[in-house]
Amino acid sequence: MDHTFHSDTLHEVLSRLETDQEQGLSLQEGEKRLAEHGENRLEEAKQAGMLRRVLGQLKDPMILVLLAAAALSFFAGGGQDWLDAAIILLIVLFNTVISVSQEDNARKALEALRKLSAPKARVIRAGLERRLESSQLVPGDIILLEAGDYVPADGRVLWEAGLQADESAMTGESLPVHKRGGGGLPQDTPLAERKNMVIGGTVITGGRGRVVVTATGMDTEMGKIAGLLLRQTQGETPLQRKMGEVSKVLSLVCVGVCAVMFGVGMLQHRDILDMFLTAVALAVAAIPEGLPAIVTIVLAMGVGRMAKRNAIIKRLPAVETLGCASVICSDKTGTLTKNQMTVLEVWTPSPGLRGQALALGTLCGDAKEGPGGYVGDPTETAIAQMAAREGLEKAQLERDMPRQGEAPFDSVRKRMATCHSLPAGGTLIAVKGAPEAVLSRCTQVQGPQGPRPMTEADRRRILGVGSDLAAKALRVLAVAQRNQSGPPKSLEAQELERELIFVGLIGMMDPPRPEVRAAVERCAAAGVRPVMITGDHKDTAVAIARDLNLFRPGDKAIDGPGLDFLPQETLEEEIETFSVYARVTPEHKMRIVRAWQKKGHVVAMTGDGVNDAPALKAADIGCAMGKTGTDVAKGAADMILTDDNFATVVAAVGRGGGSIPTSERPSTTYSPATSGRF
Repeated sequence: MDHTFHSDTLHEVLSRLETDQEQGLSLQEGEKRLAEHGENRLEEAKQAGMLRRVLGQLKDPMILVLLAAAALSFFAGGGQDWLDAAIILLIVLFNTVISVSQEDNARKALEALRKLSAPKARVIRAGLERRLESSQLVPGDIILLEAGDYVPADGRVLWEAGLQADESAMTGESLPVHKRGGGGLPQDTPLAERKNMVIGGTVITGGRGRVVVTATGMDTEMGKIAGLLLRQTQGETPLQRKMGEVSKVLSLVCVGVCAVMFGVGMLQHRDILDMFLTAVALAVAAIPEGLPAIVTIVLAMGVGRMAKRNAIIKRLPAVETLGCASVICSDKTGTLTKNQMTVLEVWTPSPGLRGQALALGTLCGDAKEGPGGYVGDPTETAIAQMAAREGLEKAQLERDMPRQGEAPFDSVRKRMATCHSLPAGGTLIAVKGAPEAVLSRCTQVQGPQGPRPMTEADRRRILGVGSDLAAKALRVLAVAQRNQSGPPKSLEAQELERELIFVGLIGMMDPPRPEVRAAVERCAAAGVRPVMITGDHKDTAVAIARDLNLFRPGDKAIDGPGLDFLPQETLEEEIETFSVYARVTPEHKMRIVRAWQKKGHVVAMTGDGVNDAPALKAADIGCAMGKTGTDVAKGAADMILTDDNFATVVAAVGRGGGSIPTSERPSTTYSPATSGRF
C-alpha cells in the first residue's frame, strides 16, 4: 500500500490511479494493468525438487558419519563386509524417507487449508458489476464490499454505509474497525488507525461500501510482511544443534582413537594392512548407527501423538524443540480467549429492565441468525445471543416490531438508531452506542414507574457505572428508546436520536477460555513462563492476563509506544519483568522474541495473523492457528493448532518431552528460580 494514499484527498487518489469511481477501469485497461502488476496473490517460496530435498536430509553430520562408516565397512573388507554397509545404508534411507514424507504431509495439509479461502470479488469494470477471481484485481479497480466479504486487496474507501472490518489479522485489534470515506488523514497515522483504508486479508463484518484498489499482491501490507518472511532462513532446532555437536565430537574421537591404535601397531611393527583394517573396524564399531533411526522414530511417534491432540507438526525436529521451551509467547484473541464477544453485565437504573435493555440492543442491530448461532458484528451477535438465552429471540422481536428504517452507525455520532412499528400502533425508536454519545441525546431515564426527567446526578451515576465496567476490560454500550404515536418525520439521525429515554448499559468482552487458566498453572508448576503479546489495548490485555493468573504481583506491562522508546539492549536486560506486551507491531514482536532468546530461553510463539508471522519464524518454534490463522502465519510456523487453543500448546510441550505434566497439576505461585522442571 502506498504510504500516502491514506493522506491524499479522494480526488488525488482517483487521479493518481487514473480511474473513475462510477465506471471503474475499462476491460482493456484491466488486462493491461494485470500484465504490468501481475496477479493479486502472494509469492511462495520456491519448493526444492525431490533430489535437493533428499540431499538436504543427507547434510546432517550424523548421517555423513554413517555414510562414511558404510563406505569404510564395504571397501576396507574388500566387499566382504557388505552386510554391515547395507544395514547402515538402510538406516540412512529409513531416516530420509520418514523426514521427507513428513514434510510432504505437512505441505498437503497446508495446501488444503490454503484452498479453503479462494474468494471472488465484486468489481466495477466498464460501468458494469462483475464477479472476478480476486487474483485478477489490479490497482485502480473499483470493488464493492459488504458484510461477510473477504477484502481482496488494499484500498481507499470511497463511500460507505456502516462499513466495519475485522483487522485483527493485520493489526491485532480484536474489535471491528468502523471505516469511513471522506478526506485524508495525517501521513504518520499508524496502520491500525487508518479509518479511510481497508487492508487486504481482512474481513468485512458489517455495512457496505465502495473501495478503490490501491495495491495488490506483494505491494499490499500483507505482501510486505510476506516478503520479509521469504528472505528469512530456517534456523536449527536445539536437537539439530546438539546432534551436530555430538557428531563432530564423535567423529574427532573416532579418528583420534583409530590414529592412536594405528600408531601403536606401527610402533610394534605389525602388518600395516592388518592395523588399518583393525582401526576401521574400531571406527565402525564406535559409531552408533542406530542413533539417527531411533531419534527419527521417537520424533515420528511424537508427531503422531500430537496430531491426536490437535497439533500438526511440520518439521520432525520441532517436536523436541517443544520439549525445551522455557517461554511461551501467546497471542490473546482466539488463543487465550474464545474470540467470541459475550455479554457479561447488564446494568439498568431500576430493577426489572434487563429484558428491555437486551431487546432494544437486539432490535438496534444487524446480527442475523445462522446455522451455528448469530453472525455479524461481534458486539451485536453477543447481545442477540444473550437476549435469545433469556427468551427474547430476535426473529420473534422483529416479527412483533418490524424495522421501518434506520440511521446506521458512524464513527462521528458513535450511535445507531432503528425505527420499528409497535403491535398496538405507534413507533418505537431504539438507539445504542457509546455511553457518553447516547446520554447526550437523553432527556429522561427509565424508572420503576415509567420515565422520569434525567438529572445531572443521573448522568454522573451512569457514566461512573460505565467507567467501572470499562475498568474490567468490558466494552460498554448504552441503549435508549423513544415511543411516539406516529412515524418519524424522517429517518435522519437528528430526527431519530432526540428526546431519548435511557434504559441501560450492556458490558461485554471476549472472555478467557475456561481451560486456559489451568494450562497457565501447569506452566507455572513446571517453570515455563507464559507471556501475552497482543495488538489489543494495554488495559484490556492486563485485565485478561490478571484473570488468567498470567499477570502476577510484581509483573509489568508495556505497549508499543513504550517499546519504541526502549533500546534493544535495555529490553534484553528487563525482558523477564514483563508479562504483557500490548499494542505491538510485527517489528515489536520480533524484538520481544529475540530479547527472550538473548536471555538463553527457548521461545515458543503462538499467533494467527499476518502480523504474527515474522515472530513465528523468529521463534524457536512457531505455533499457528489452524482455524483462524492466515496463510502467511501457517507458512511461517513449525506447528499448526487445529483447535486454536493455548491449552493445546501447553499439552504439546509436555508431549514433546518437556517438563509440563500432561495431567492437571495446579499451582498458585510462579518462580523461575524455585519451580522445578519435571
